[in-house]
Amino acid sequence: MTTPMTIPLSSEPPMLNQAEISHYHENGYVIPEFSLDSETITTIKKIHNDFVHDHPEFMDYCPAILPWVPQFVNIARNPRILKMVSQLIGDDIALWNSSFFAKPPHVGSKTPWHQDGKYWAMRPLATCTVWIAIDDATMENGCLQVVSGSHKDQRIKHHELNTQKNLALNLELSATEIDHSRINHLELSAGQISLHDVYLVHGSEANTSPNPRRGMTLRFMPTTSHFDREIERQLFDGKEEKNNAFKPLPIYLMRGVDRCGRNHFAGDFSGD
Repeated sequence: MTTPMTIPLSSEPPMLNQAEISHYHENGYVIPEFSLDSETITTIKKIHNDFVHDHPEFMDYCPAILPWVPQFVNIARNPRILKMVSQLIGDDIALWNSSFFAKPPHVGSKTPWHQDGKYWAMRPLATCTVWIAIDDATMENGCLQVVSGSHKDQRIKHHELNTQKNLALNLELSATEIDHSRINHLELSAGQISLHDVYLVHGSEANTSPNPRRGMTLRFMPTTSHFDREIERQLFDGKEEKNNAFKPLPIYLMRGVDRCGRNHFAGDFSGD
């Protein structure tokens, strides 16, 4: 069994009020009263621009950017973000992935309706995703859309293969699984964030506007879950040879201890 690493908890007051916490659990997502400062957003843009310059194959979408750009872990170490996540899924949390949805002007790809857990390797399935708007995210440039309350049954619904070109993901929820009366568009200003549950149904339209719609995700799991490397291998076997898009994901303990005792961490809160 892995020896637990202890990360001290912040003494800051709670970031989310009770209404926001209740909204998350009832609807599967929340947009808190919080925004990253403009300097941080500018830094993210610069790092991403440098990354895309070196790896143009990720100009539109990078499903796992931490193996390529480990300095993005520092964004996840923001104590206010960690405080919000801990209010929703507990004090023992690990960062296991970060994705970058760049959606360039005019050509940004569509993300079909899906549930994140369909693609993920921790067991039991559990993650709070922090979605950061790097640009203003609007209906015109393909902001995130969610089906409110679709997480409640805590099950992965039926997905079908979609071979259409220019999709960020190739698995799409069956049309019968989408309750169109409960769709909400999460329009955010640059720096704002949303948080959503692993089972929430969500997606986004293509960006046909003249404006970029960069969005970055930070994915946190409670350490009561085990990130299973064998499941990871089965899910992504061969993808690194096909498009060089996948590398084994580093896992970072962000606060608390490894409750399941089976996770192996790449670094700790203070950095390697």
